[in-house]
Amino acid sequence: MTEFGGYRDRVAQIDLSEGSVSYEGIDDDDAKKYIGARGLGVKYVFEKGADVDPDSPENRLAFMTGPLTGTQAVMSGRIALVTKSPLTGTVTDSHHGGWSGARLKWAGMDGLLLDGASEDPVYLYVEDGDVEVRDAAHLWGKGVHETIDTIGEEVEGTVGRNVSVMAIGPGGENGVRYACVVNEDDRASGRGGTGCVMGSKNVKAVVIKSGTNMPAPADPDTFKEGHQQSMQVIQESDVTAPNEGGLSMYGTNVLMNITEEMDGLPTKNGKYTSTRSYEDAEGVDIDAERVSGENVRENILVDEPTCHSCPVACKKEVEVQTMHKGEDMNVRMESYEYESAFALGPNSGHSERDDIALMIDRCNDVGIDTIEVGNMMAMAMEMSEQGKLEEYGDLEWGDSEAMVDLITDVAHRDSDLGDLLAEGAERIADEVGAHDNKLSVKGQTIPAYDPRCMKGMGIAYATSNRGACHLRGYTPAAEILGVPEKVDPYEWEGKGELTATFQDLHAISDSFDICKFNAFAEGIEEYVLQYNGITGRDVSEDDLFAAGERVYNLERYYNNLAGFDGDDDTLPNRFLDGHPDAIPGQGASEGELCELDEMKDEYYEVRGWVDGVVPEEKLEDLDIEVGPGTGVTSGEGAAPADD
Repeated sequence: MTEFGGYRDRVAQIDLSEGSVSYEGIDDDDAKKYIGARGLGVKYVFEKGADVDPDSPENRLAFMTGPLTGTQAVMSGRIALVTKSPLTGTVTDSHHGGWSGARLKWAGMDGLLLDGASEDPVYLYVEDGDVEVRDAAHLWGKGVHETIDTIGEEVEGTVGRNVSVMAIGPGGENGVRYACVVNEDDRASGRGGTGCVMGSKNVKAVVIKSGTNMPAPADPDTFKEGHQQSMQVIQESDVTAPNEGGLSMYGTNVLMNITEEMDGLPTKNGKYTSTRSYEDAEGVDIDAERVSGENVRENILVDEPTCHSCPVACKKEVEVQTMHKGEDMNVRMESYEYESAFALGPNSGHSERDDIALMIDRCNDVGIDTIEVGNMMAMAMEMSEQGKLEEYGDLEWGDSEAMVDLITDVAHRDSDLGDLLAEGAERIADEVGAHDNKLSVKGQTIPAYDPRCMKGMGIAYATSNRGACHLRGYTPAAEILGVPEKVDPYEWEGKGELTATFQDLHAISDSFDICKFNAFAEGIEEYVLQYNGITGRDVSEDDLFAAGERVYNLERYYNNLAGFDGDDDTLPNRFLDGHPDAIPGQGASEGELCELDEMKDEYYEVRGWVDGVVPEEKLEDLDIEVGPGTGVTSGEGAAPADD
């Protein structure tokens, strides 16, 4: 057990096959080494072995908070969902904001470990430190919105006030490999297929009821100093300043116009580096500005809700009136995010703002990742153009009306094309012979940053432990926004070290669990003060960075045991310098390609890895326990977990 502040020292182990619940504390040594949330979640998933089938009852799904979750720490409303991904086969963690993380802590829990699989649909009800397994047969088949409404009528309390609901939709029920878990209607743990794993366990929702029982700092003076310092830097930042900074004013979609101007916005399945380049080359009427944060704020913004303890309020709630197949439709939803707008808009060949709002809302309701499904449709459009999809049904570039219906088809696997796209890029490529059409790393597709323009994103995508991802190591902070200092986005040298630093820093914040957007203002100094203040520990900046490095290496070790090595740290061919299928950037990025091999050499040297594999001496240096038969050494490839 642990007596550190910030923890409830209570984790529920839920055996869904038996319908039983037991409870355990958090080991002090684990809390020191892995902090919480993402770090502890990976450790708990690691305990089940790396060779489990992601769709099997043996795969563990962990819902984890961190020591800062639900406290007065700035932006501390996050929760981590950790499991083995059915999309990538890697360990994955996916986070969402809102209030469910804080309420889980306030309800007396640090986390929930879901093992086995229920024979019949159930949901989990959490209150006062206890978990109850309840029947959910009447909820199975419903969309997320209706599920949340129905549960709201069944439980005492009010959803959004003292009740949070994390639910899956038909996507999770039907095994869409990138199905997500949606919290409070519109905030999603979107990437990696956590909703698919939850559906395979026959769990429809996790319902949390709580008051506001906020953990008190163990060292109030140190926490007060850290909190005041954090608030000051957030208020002074051009990015995060409440009601002034770009993120506060326009949400994540503040980046749409910026990356368009840089020619760093992948367009038409990444063939072009901006909508402007696409329009110039093919005469298509498309303009990223129409789906930008500025356009959204001026025309369709109706509210700016926020998450627990967040002064920034990046969520942008919109309302649109649009026509779909002759039907007049009113949609009110949050949030019109940058990556969602990119994947469902420019990367799919159109810039129909209101149609994208409808698509995002439908994705949230059926419970599938907006980035992945948008990119799946862009991939299908390119394959159709090349005559590769005739037996599945073609999809034309920019056909937003067809895209709306296809989202439902994917979630329900209702058509041949929908069923195919539900499998993800890697399996589509294997099935149809379309490896040159996929924009994925380790099976997960890229978000809205072009590695021909932002070289740091190239090495970050390639070495991300959960597949292509901007949130493992967010180098655009430095390459675009100049945080902590401005670096040349087109220069590859130094990006290996920069990426490793960001990856370790984000592993810390994900384990706290606080929002990554704080990193546009806060740094390791603010992290140390808040962490020490809450927990009562006395760690240094180096101690905390070591914990972040340990978390990242444990994830990589898991992946090594699952069969991944340096060959998997790659990029889509069209981005790669020297590849015959490469498509150089255009406009401001004219002629640019990603020098991945050079950056990998630099990155592996910084990490101390050998061809993407964590050597045994590195594991020992980081005090990562190596069980019998699971050793990975510099002279061997990845070893199976049950060797």
